[in-house]
Amino acid sequence: MDIGDRIKELRNAKNITQSGRAEKIGLTYIQIGRYEKGKSTPSADVLQKLAVALDTTTDFLMNGGTEQVNAQLADKDLIRHFKEIELLPEKDKSIVKELIDAFITKKKIQELAG
Repeated sequence: MDIGDRIKELRNAKNITQSGRAEKIGLTYIQIGRYEKGKSTPSADVLQKLAVALDTTTDFLMNGGTEQVNAQLADKDLIRHFKEIELLPEKDKSIVKELIDAFITKKKIQELAG
């Protein structure tokens, strides 16, 4: 299975037309069709937009890895936030990770104390 097959499979699983998906990410349905047929390969920017629109990862689209975001997280808001965080500069991502670690540590301490 190649990238086009994975795009098509995910799009069909969501019952979305090529036009519907293309409109959401600012492309034409013709271009989505080219990706799905393997006649064109999306740029990194478009690949990221496709991954967000299809609720998956760029890694899954490119390589077919089995670890999709949806398989790990059910909370759509968290998925959306994590995808946005992935686009941040490394320094900002590091700060977000530290904040999450601090919050989790605080919760664990509260559970132990309470």
